[in-house]
Amino acid sequence: MDPSQIAQLPPPLPAEQIIGMNQPKADLRTHRTYTWNGWDFTVPPGVFMPGETSRMIHQRLLDGDIAVRGRRYAAMGVGLGVETAVAGLRGAARVYAVDVHADSVRAAGDNYRRLVTGARAPEFVPVVSDVFAGFPEGHQADVVTFNPPAVSQPVSEDPDVVRNVCAGAAVTEAFFSQIAERDLLAPGGEVFLIVSNTADLRRIIGHAADTGFRAQIHHLHDWEDGVLTHLFRLTRGPAGAGDGDRDLEAVR
Repeated sequence: MDPSQIAQLPPPLPAEQIIGMNQPKADLRTHRTYTWNGWDFTVPPGVFMPGETSRMIHQRLLDGDIAVRGRRYAAMGVGLGVETAVAGLRGAARVYAVDVHADSVRAAGDNYRRLVTGARAPEFVPVVSDVFAGFPEGHQADVVTFNPPAVSQPVSEDPDVVRNVCAGAAVTEAFFSQIAERDLLAPGGEVFLIVSNTADLRRIIGHAADTGFRAQIHHLHDWEDGVLTHLFRLTRGPAGAGDGDRDLEAVR
């Protein structure tokens, strides 16, 4: 992928627009509940509620568009664990719940064990880790999803808000670098990354390309307020079966 293709991705929105759209809610440090697809999740203090972009991943896991059956699945930035519960119910071979926030990993595990039951429930592997730094040695994933806190403008000085909203492109750079350096993606594996033009798309995807990933746009959603959310599918190595998504050169 050459620089001219990456340059076709939209630049970040104006700073004031990004900041205005990403103001944190005041209930972060309270006990809450969250309901999706008829399932109820407990949300302890400090754990963030999923937004519309997270639900784009959750729905595609549920529908099988992001295929996890019989595959090892890692949810990066797991939060309260909706995607791990979906993957478990969809028959993943093993489910990794990864988050830098220990209470989020704990909440994801509690929700998983309550919703995913039975003798055939996939193994749930909790990983409290700064990106993949604490991922088990020798393990690989077949599918990884990540809705990163890549907003390009600081919207708060609260460290909990920063880790969930506005850590910037540095977090995705560590994500792709660690996958490549530690060979964490199995042959034929897929990474699904959801990020919008509230982040620096060109820097994020440019770094992924530099570390050996091939990026395609799996889904593009226009919210009609200036925000364009991209769900990227990234693979390592040459194009192969299932690469029917739009390459970056198709973006206008």
